[in-house]
Formats: sequence, C-alpha cells, structure tokens
Amino acid sequence: KTVLITGAGGSIGSEVVRQICHFHPKKLILLGRGENSIFSIQQELLRTWPEIEQVALIGDVRDRARVREIFAAQRPQVVFHAAAHKHVPLKEESPHQAVLNNIFGTQNVAETALEFGVERMVNISSDKAVNPTSVMGTSKRIAEMIVTHCGQQAKKGQAFVSVRFGNVLGSRGSVVPTFMRQIRDGGPVTVTHPEMTRYFMTIPEASRLVLQAGALAQNGRIYVLDMGEPVKIMDLARDVISLSGAKDVDIAFSGIRPGEKLYEELLTAAEGTSRSQHNDILVARSEKPDSEWLQQNLERLWQVSQVGDALKLRLTLKEMVPESLITLV
Repeated sequence: KTVLITGAGGSIGSEVVRQICHFHPKKLILLGRGENSIFSIQQELLRTWPEIEQVALIGDVRDRARVREIFAAQRPQVVFHAAAHKHVPLKEESPHQAVLNNIFGTQNVAETALEFGVERMVNISSDKAVNPTSVMGTSKRIAEMIVTHCGQQAKKGQAFVSVRFGNVLGSRGSVVPTFMRQIRDGGPVTVTHPEMTRYFMTIPEASRLVLQAGALAQNGRIYVLDMGEPVKIMDLARDVISLSGAKDVDIAFSGIRPGEKLYEELLTAAEGTSRSQHNDILVARSEKPDSEWLQQNLERLWQVSQVGDALKLRLTLKEMVPESLITLV
C-alpha cells in the first residue's frame, strides 16, 4: 500500500513510520510541518530501509489546499494522522492554535481522505479527549467526532477510526525526559501533585497498537488501548531518581497547571466498551454525531477562531462538548 503519515517527524508519527517499514509498504509519504524532524526521519529511513520508496513532504494539515494537492499527487491508500498539538498548558495559552491544528487540520485530512477514496484512515487521539478539562482535550474530542462523521459517509471498503491512548514514555516534552534533565541539573525533580496519576505506554508499544487498530478498522469506531493500571507520577519520579543513581535529588511540588487533571480517564461515563479481536484494544461505544449539527457547529467554531476572542472560543468548544470542564476565562 501507499501509506501517508501526517506528523511523521513527531515522537509517535516517526515510530509509526518505523513500524510500518517492517510490513514493506509500496511507498511511504512522510508529511510534517517541521523540516528538521522530517529530514531526520527521512535520513533514518534511507540508512535503515533503503529499499522502501519514500517521499518527504513539508506541509501543514491546516492548509487544505496543500493537503489536497498531496492526496491528488500521491494517492495514498492508508493514512495515519498523527499531526497534532499535544501540550495541555501551552494550548491553554494559545487555544486558537489547538482549534486550527487539532480540529480543522483533522477535518482537512479526513474529508480529503474521504474524497480521494482512502481505504483506511486512523486518527491518533488521546485519553485527554475524555471528559476534557483542557482546550487540547476538547479539541481532540471534536477531532474524534469529525473522523466518526467521515466514517458515516464512507463508501464500501473505506474505514475511518480513532485510537485513544494515554501518555507515551519518552515522547518529546513528556515527563521522563523532563525528570532526567532535572536530575542532570542537580534537581529538584518537579511533580505537579502528590496524588496525580497517568496511564503510560512506551512509544513502540503505542505505535504497534495504532497499526493493529488500523488493521481491525471497523468503520466509525473509536478504539481504546488497554493501558493497564495508572501510575502515580510521584512513584515514577522516585523510580527515575533511583535508577539514575543520583544522590540527594529532592522532589518539589509545582502545582497542577492550567487544564490539567489529577487523573485521566479512557472512557466517558456514557460510553462503556466492548472487546475487539485484539486483547489490548477495546472499542468505545460512542454516540454518532448528527451530520447537520456537526457541520453547523464546525462552521460557527471556524468563524469564532478567526476573531481572536479566547472566551468566545472556549464557550463554543464547551457548547460542542457539554461534558468539557474547560475554564471559561
């Protein structure tokens, strides 16, 4: 197959690329906005998988014309959509960017995939989309709605799915690399709250399950990766300090940041799950969005996103995702 990966230079996107190589695709299309990260994964593939045809393209999923141009030229059959803004506190400060990238970028990719008859589209989502307390999480929930909606319009032989998982160990900006840097600097290691917990997976583990969900590809489904038991960030910090062999490194509490939860969930109260054919992948029983409602609200959200009124933007997000607990400031 010809496979397109958006956000191909990111932590998850680049690992999805590496995992796909083991299945010897006909062609890989590496799409990303940051030229350095795309150049890096391109050069890695030239060294490790020189026999696989690849094309590295710079482009922003927010640019619908560019997305359409790429689909028209490359004709991907399978799309893994990993391009996203993911840092919760940063998106609280720049909510319009979360909306433009995570929501309208996803809409551009999904609707273009629908138009060009893509066989499979896998949208990489987050546990932060569940009962979201942040702009980032709310934007990812609406992105899930868009992909499910495209699934409702899909023709026979097409499948549009989303995959939710929690925090990824070792991804850029995640907690373990941050702890390691703080230890190298002599401490303290900062933990937001002594009771904060998170679900964790390694990058290869998460990426393998993303591919597996793509293989299952029951149209319109939201897959939830079985993340095991949540881990206390405090315990993780102690383990990292101990394993690093560092002495006399203190732990300091920095307080919960804007948009953060004390604990994450993988499902809303209304969803529930059923088992898929794969032991580590659950299927969320989520509601299908009404087509007219979704289109009207996306149009309204687009208009608000162009104005620059952060409060009005947050109110509109809240109206689209009533269970969202984002702060209205």
